[in-house]
Amino acid sequence: MSKLTPKLSDLVITFSLFEVGSTTMFLLGADAKQDAWIAMLISAILGLFLLVLYLWIHHLDKGRDLFELLQYYMGTILGRVVGFLFTCYFMYETSRNLRDLGELTVLTLLNKTPIAVIMLIAILVVGNSVWYGAEVLLRTGTILLPIVLFGYIVLILLITSTGLLHLENMEPILENGIKPVWNAAFPEIVSFPFGQTVLFLIFFKVSKHPSTFNKALIVTYCIVAVMLTVINQLNILVLGPSIAANSTHPLLQTVQLIQFAQVLERMDAIFSLILFLGLGMKMAAFFIGTVTGLTRITSIKYKKLIIPAGIAIYVLSFLSPRYTEYIWLGLNVSVKWISPFFQILLPVLLVTVMLLRKKKRGQASQKTGGERSNRI
Repeated sequence: MSKLTPKLSDLVITFSLFEVGSTTMFLLGADAKQDAWIAMLISAILGLFLLVLYLWIHHLDKGRDLFELLQYYMGTILGRVVGFLFTCYFMYETSRNLRDLGELTVLTLLNKTPIAVIMLIAILVVGNSVWYGAEVLLRTGTILLPIVLFGYIVLILLITSTGLLHLENMEPILENGIKPVWNAAFPEIVSFPFGQTVLFLIFFKVSKHPSTFNKALIVTYCIVAVMLTVINQLNILVLGPSIAANSTHPLLQTVQLIQFAQVLERMDAIFSLILFLGLGMKMAAFFIGTVTGLTRITSIKYKKLIIPAGIAIYVLSFLSPRYTEYIWLGLNVSVKWISPFFQILLPVLLVTVMLLRKKKRGQASQKTGGERSNRI
């Protein structure tokens, strides 16, 4: 292995930062109202099954990433077609993260700067990180984790200690039964953020593989899922289910209410900082997935594709001219139709083909071995 081969801890840290990403910008499970925490836990369990599926795919053939697996087991032509679809999906997700970063910056910091300029600077900065590849990105996560972790811990402590919580906002539990909770959990929350870990079928191969590989990722996933559930529910406890559901950025609104001894105010600056880091990490990961896919399909060198891919991502981020259209597209098209196709349907199809091909090769090997024995 190369000296640059990231350790398992690097992969785990980047995995956790990716999962958090832009998730805290939005209220997940808004349709479940005060029962959003139940919807979060249900979707986290479903997402855990998906993570186990992705780990299974990886361990069936550790030496290949997602795009290599597709071409090897589905054939060159079909594998490239499906790989191209995955590349488009990763590119689309990168553009959505870029748009999120631009909208947040305009809202919190640079309200007089054109969003096109902000997003151009962002794609240039992230593109510079993508230039150095997956190995460097995984190592970068180790540097960013303490900042992000410290920021969220401070925000949670301040929210819970300044009298903003109203526990009555969690009642009544399951007022309208389990159906609204299930509808909120699947496919919406499963698709975002839990199912997005399908991207790591590209990164699993890059890291070292000690015996604790699966356990470390699964434990990390569970911890992050609980943390996201707590943060998501804090919005409802502070703002109430109705206001939180109708707020564009509920956690930002919650943080802006913090006033501690007339000294600590305007904590939205901390929120913006940690969200920028999470968004940047997630965008870089999807960007690398996009360029890796293009490289596997076209055989063009990785670095030569970064600029064309960056231009395509930048243009695609303006797909929805208005922010309301952008949110509608995400909630009604992306998480309900596009994401399940790539996060559930195609991985299930891939693992099925892998198992059938391996079984067929095993039978062929046994047959060949038997013929040789008979000749002897």
